[in-house]
Amino acid sequence: MADNKPQPAKNQAASESHAPKGASKKVREYKYKQGRSCPKCGPGVMLAEHKDRFSCGKCGYYERKK
Repeated sequence: MADNKPQPAKNQAASESHAPKGASKKVREYKYKQGRSCPKCGPGVMLAEHKDRFSCGKCGYYERKK
């Protein structure tokens, strides 16, 4: 015979509590750093400064220094 026990409701508050995707949290966390951010990845990813270039470790974007 089938049980007629009520099923617990799914927790809707848990699914709504996730923050929207974006770099806003990262930007606030690293606001004190000076440097350039990657134009492809967004403001949360910083460009590494090398002797002759700036490069992104995430997507591979680079800019040559003049």
